[in-house]
Amino acid sequence: MASLDDRDIYINTDKSGMREHIHGLPAQCKKAWEKALSFSLPSGYSDIDKVVILGMGGSAIGGDLLRALTAPLTRPLVIVNREYDLPAWVDEKTLVIGASYSGNTEETLSSFAQALNSKCKKLVISTGGKLPSLAADKDVPVFTIDYVSSPRAALGYGLLPLLAIMQSLGFIEGKSAEVEGMVTLLESLSGQWQEDIPLHMNKAKALASKMQDKVAVIYGAGFLTDVARRWKTQVNENSKAWAFFETFPELNHNAIVGYRYPSHLSRDIFVVLLRSTGLHPRTQIRYTVTGDFLEKNGIQFEYVDGEGSSLLAHMMGLVLLGDWASYYLSMLYGIDPTPVPVIDILKNRLAEA
Repeated sequence: MASLDDRDIYINTDKSGMREHIHGLPAQCKKAWEKALSFSLPSGYSDIDKVVILGMGGSAIGGDLLRALTAPLTRPLVIVNREYDLPAWVDEKTLVIGASYSGNTEETLSSFAQALNSKCKKLVISTGGKLPSLAADKDVPVFTIDYVSSPRAALGYGLLPLLAIMQSLGFIEGKSAEVEGMVTLLESLSGQWQEDIPLHMNKAKALASKMQDKVAVIYGAGFLTDVARRWKTQVNENSKAWAFFETFPELNHNAIVGYRYPSHLSRDIFVVLLRSTGLHPRTQIRYTVTGDFLEKNGIQFEYVDGEGSSLLAHMMGLVLLGDWASYYLSMLYGIDPTPVPVIDILKNRLAEA
């Protein structure tokens, strides 16, 4: 069996260098924030009441996290659109942001092309490809991502520019101190979870060991709902493994009833419950009661708590833990976490069609 404390496993398995990107997330977040603060938008862009972020996969998760962070605002309403078509209600009071790391995501290209024919405000976030070209033809502002990685490893550029845009448009107060605190926390946590910290002292390695050969089910709530989604997709893409996510309080109205059957699955599932003191007090009680139900049904689980002094810190700290845990799980499976050949095959089949 592979040992996560054997340094050779990382040299021999992580051929594409995903580990460096996880190490670099704090610095990436800092750089993305600083770059976005100097990015200017046309003056009329502040006259909006809705933001629609067009994206898929790793390019959409930043929008999900922004939506969670801005939920308390009276405006704008933030929506993530993972469809070929633009919502029919998009109007001149809507800012539509085409977010595609590659710039070639076909769903995003389709919906953004429709946005170009509407009266909405428009913005593109991308490294290049077709999307910025579409934007340039219509004089649409483009925020260029200058970080080279797979889309899911560029989350700093997926979230922080969106947060900076909300600040520059006047919808949220100055976030620089909060971002700085979050970056400092990520640096500290990464030091606790990096590969040279042994398994018995390393929360990320321990979680990966518990998820090995099991179906990972991630529970989240409130502003951690899309952190749970991020964990699910990271286990899918990095570890090439089955994973699902559910959210409180909804899961207490259905999922808990399904713990009994098929009975043999109880030994093949591991549940991670992402918690935070920033969640509704009644929801926090639900976590405890749900843990009791899982234990009673013989299902392995673990509570994982957010750290830091802000919701942003709790959110990104738990994101980083999921990135490390899914990375270590890929090492246990002996597979390079970066390539996603199945998605490449799918894209080729779609192109042929």
